[in-house]
Amino acid sequence: MAATAATPLDFTLLAIAITGVSFSAPLIAATAAPALAIAFWRNAMAVGALSPFALLRRHNRGELRRMGRRALLLSVTAGVVLALHFGLWLPSLSMTSVASSTALCTTTPIWTTIFLRLRGHRPPAMVWAGTVLAVVGVVILTGVDLSLSPRALAGDALALGGGIAAAAYVLLGAEVRRTVSTTAYTYVCYATTAVVLLAVCLASGSALGGYDATTWAKLVALTVAAQLLGHSLLNRVVRGLGPSTTSTAILLETPGAALVAALWLGQVPPVAAYPALGVILAGLALVVLADRKRP
Repeated sequence: MAATAATPLDFTLLAIAITGVSFSAPLIAATAAPALAIAFWRNAMAVGALSPFALLRRHNRGELRRMGRRALLLSVTAGVVLALHFGLWLPSLSMTSVASSTALCTTTPIWTTIFLRLRGHRPPAMVWAGTVLAVVGVVILTGVDLSLSPRALAGDALALGGGIAAAAYVLLGAEVRRTVSTTAYTYVCYATTAVVLLAVCLASGSALGGYDATTWAKLVALTVAAQLLGHSLLNRVVRGLGPSTTSTAILLETPGAALVAALWLGQVPPVAAYPALGVILAGLALVVLADRKRP
């Protein structure tokens, strides 16, 4: 599934999307609410923001009605998988080290490439090399901090599962976006994610309200930055850039989050952040070049 008809606008929107998702971890860390509740509200608020465009505009409303069974099923499946990603990764942050959780969850491009291979696509060697190089860059930044305690190992397994789920989410989005607009796809996907996470929050007893005004403001900021500008624009560009380039570019979220934390929270990024960023960019460049050379 190579990228088709990529434009300079796609790369511009990709840069905006990565900037948006880079605010995710710092905002989640600064928000005084349960992790799963945060995941629910960012999706529920995104659905609320998209509703006027998806339901009140005649063209978008008509597209939702004409999506077809296959596109609708894939969009709903993507929503369930996105909920699974949040449900696995966020709890892992409290069970294992943040470094291990980040490194394992950002193995997404490796799983994307493997899934493409299993589906009969043959990613060129340059894609494999670029993917591994980009992941190595994340490991340089986060370090290797694997623990042998049962709780930490369970957290590592959850984080790895979150990375696999993210790969499936990107691939499903790329498939739906062949025939469906960004608005229609993201509306169905986010609505499904919100419903699934709401059920999980209710079952687990996660508090969905009672927050102060500052917490609500941070939830709104998270929705705008990470969900509407981040995930939605990733869903927009995956049609042109392809799943390999898009999933590899998401690795830039790690150094991006470090920069946001430095500027906003006063957390000085580690010395390894700068060479790690260079390694990730080099890996991404290889993947982009490989995709551009494919017919």
